[in-house]
Amino acid sequence: MSNEPGKQQPITQAYFPPLLRILYQAFIAQLHVELAAAGYPDVRPAHGLVFQHLRAEGCRVTELAERSQVSKQWMGSLVDDLEARGYLLRLPDPADGRAKVVRVTDDGRELLRAAQGISRRIEVEWAERVGSGRLEALRRQLEDVIIGLGLEPPFASE
Repeated sequence: MSNEPGKQQPITQAYFPPLLRILYQAFIAQLHVELAAAGYPDVRPAHGLVFQHLRAEGCRVTELAERSQVSKQWMGSLVDDLEARGYLLRLPDPADGRAKVVRVTDDGRELLRAAQGISRRIEVEWAERVGSGRLEALRRQLEDVIIGLGLEPPFASE
């Protein structure tokens, strides 16, 4: 096995989580380069934790933190940051006047539309590089594993 630059190294006996992480991080890195070029240089990968788990009708910071498996304080700081940038807002929770519900603003919806379009383009690019059949098979297999393990699927708007 050669360590020459530019030569592909075989992946042998890699643990499953790093394989998922490598793909995810590559996707997120490309997404954020393209988001910056599309006029969203202020959006960071960590902000995705909020958008990935935010329901269309909104939800509380505590729910976002629980769903994303981060502390309430960290999630609150991400929401604060996105609110300051105009992508989110906090409104009184109709079920509990003491609590706030986080919702996406019009600018936030524009950001999400841009991210979805870029995500589709990345998928097309990856399909061209590895073969559309292989990428589609990977998608189906991941969906089957998610369903088979009884995990919560992503929101339809994602």
